Amino acid sequence: MTFAATVLTLYPDMFPGPLGHSLAGRALAEGKWSLDAVNIRDFATDRHRTVDDTPAGGGAGMVLRADVVARAVDAAAADGRPVLAMTPRGRPLDQARVRDLSAGAGVVVLCGRFEGFDERLFEARGIEEVAIGDYVLSGGEMGALVLLDACIRLLPGVMGAASSGDDESFESGLLEYPHYTRPYEWEGRTIPEVLRSGDHARIAAWRKHRAEVDTRLRRPDLWERHVGARVGRPLARGDE
Repeated sequence: MTFAATVLTLYPDMFPGPLGHSLAGRALAEGKWSLDAVNIRDFATDRHRTVDDTPAGGGAGMVLRADVVARAVDAAAADGRPVLAMTPRGRPLDQARVRDLSAGAGVVVLCGRFEGFDERLFEARGIEEVAIGDYVLSGGEMGALVLLDACIRLLPGVMGAASSGDDESFESGLLEYPHYTRPYEWEGRTIPEVLRSGDHARIAAWRKHRAEVDTRLRRPDLWERHVGARVGRPLARGDE
């Protein structure tokens, strides 16, 4: 099954962009996923192809019209794929949601511009609002690239080994442990000796410890969730 991605945007020429290179680009050429970048202006009905209007109640900027965007959504999502709108007001995208999406038939990604969307669009179409961070971009296209890249790399056959992503940041609720490679010594800094020991049990324990320490120091929010999940889970054999 090919993962089908449709991007609804005012700037379709921005795609595939970075997704046309490296792992994603190779997978696209091999047919492991497909991409259709659709111009929202194609669904406007006036001769000026108008997609926005002034905000109700006054204020700066323009707002994307619900009627025009809804027509684009209805055409793209007729096959039942989930529709995600990239907006800073959305729920933060996480690895669990990425895994869910990558396991499906594909996704429709809606890219905002200007001051955003008429809120009635979300109420009428059940669109999932997603954010990639606590900051504001010029439009949703960069967020769409991030979302799609995160999904594509998890598709079967895209990464080399099936287990390539198992130890990465966020897969276990922790940040990934640090990595090292040759040369052994660089600018007076050496590779931790445990990584050269050949003792796989010691290496695994060191990596787990470093993942926990780095998560606690760098992302206390993740650490609190990880500790809470660990405390709340049923005891497994060997935990007693």
